[in-house]
Amino acid sequence: MSTEAAPAYARLGSRAVRNSLLVLGARVVSRLVALFTVVILANHLGDTRYGRYVTMVAYSALVSVLADFGLNTLYTREAARDPQRLTGYLANLLTGKAVLGLLAFVVFSVLLVIVGVGELAVPGGVLLVLTTYSALLRNTFYALGRLEFEAIAILGEIGIQAAGIIAGARLGADTPFFVWVYATSAAATALYSGIVIRAFGLAGIRLAFDLSFLWGWLRTALPFAVGFLLTNLYFRVDVPILQHFKPFREVGWYQFAYKPFEALQFVPLAVQTVVYPVLGVYHRQNQELLRRAYQQFFKVLVLLGWPLTVGTFLLVHPIGRLFRLFPESEPSLRILALAIVFLFANSAFTAMLYAIDRQDRFAWTTGIAVVVNVVLNLALIPLYGYLAASATTVITEAAFSVAGWWFVARRHPLPWLRVSWRILLAGLLMGVVLYFLAARSIVISAPAGLIAYLAGLAVLRAVTPDELRQFAAGLRRPAA
Repeated sequence: MSTEAAPAYARLGSRAVRNSLLVLGARVVSRLVALFTVVILANHLGDTRYGRYVTMVAYSALVSVLADFGLNTLYTREAARDPQRLTGYLANLLTGKAVLGLLAFVVFSVLLVIVGVGELAVPGGVLLVLTTYSALLRNTFYALGRLEFEAIAILGEIGIQAAGIIAGARLGADTPFFVWVYATSAAATALYSGIVIRAFGLAGIRLAFDLSFLWGWLRTALPFAVGFLLTNLYFRVDVPILQHFKPFREVGWYQFAYKPFEALQFVPLAVQTVVYPVLGVYHRQNQELLRRAYQQFFKVLVLLGWPLTVGTFLLVHPIGRLFRLFPESEPSLRILALAIVFLFANSAFTAMLYAIDRQDRFAWTTGIAVVVNVVLNLALIPLYGYLAASATTVITEAAFSVAGWWFVARRHPLPWLRVSWRILLAGLLMGVVLYFLAARSIVISAPAGLIAYLAGLAVLRAVTPDELRQFAAGLRRPAA
């Protein structure tokens, strides 16, 4: 390893903590606002119309693989590894995605007509295409570590959505209006990202069409696309199955409960998006740094995810009151709480498999989870409805964790119990406190639980002084 290479990836690693916190802060604000607006939207539409809306969202997620085809993920990795070629990558992808987007639009529209929500086909299709372009442009910020621009994009996008949803609810608008609001926010974010990329010299914005380049990238991205499809299947396939066997109102009950659970996904995903390029560089340049970063990444995710699992499970009724959930949604949320810690840990396995160029193993991991999900949903939803969908989500996330850990461990073993047992015990101590405070206001119980958790971490020495020093060092701006 050359002495010149070391500072490059050292600066990238030290920037990861600050970038994670920057995006995390913006995501926290965004998700809080999003939860507020979803509450308004769901209560305005009612369980049946809201069920129709979230059915459209589920099919959009499933079809979005055609518009993306794994190219956004591949672009982030390759642009981080070779920023000098970023402009050429972007130029060809902007053109290639036009063809993919058109195909996705047609398939999506046909599907919505078939399942009986055809009134959302056009606005939903436009939203799908604009979202994939917005994501592509914004991934430039992640590849180059310029997350201050991404934070602005996050806040601007949610601002447009919130204003549109509040206005639509006051005007008594029907479901298509709200889909157009989301499409408008995606268009504005894509425009903003393009302007920033050009104005700050991050890359050139132009169009190119190199068929050999696109064909090569499509082949390379295929495992990413398969993984993306399988991931969306195990996150979303329960909705089409539930909608097929049960009325739209059950879809609404389940998906409203899913919103607080889904809102937490931004935490591991925000950190993963920032850490993933770092792991990719470490894989090429320093295996010891890769091993340490992987273990620390996993530990941080469990540190964040476990108390959320315990807290949500025990405080589900006050959480339901806080978010004005449908009464039928609370039992679903209590079940879904058990999946949170697995959801967080899975980001570590996903990032590692991508970073070490084993996207094929990621496809196998998600494939295992999809089989578990589809089989259990088909067997149980006809009998137990939306509660079966909730329980299957937990089992699916756990199956992904086991498979992901196993595939990564073939190259990079992770002593997960040694890394996390103190954190797990601290969370259980927090659970004891919350059990006796569950009937109190969440304003009292949640802070008390947090204090108990932090005290447990301190007493058990779950976080070492060296880890605290590394965290503090990551917050400091590296020297130029």
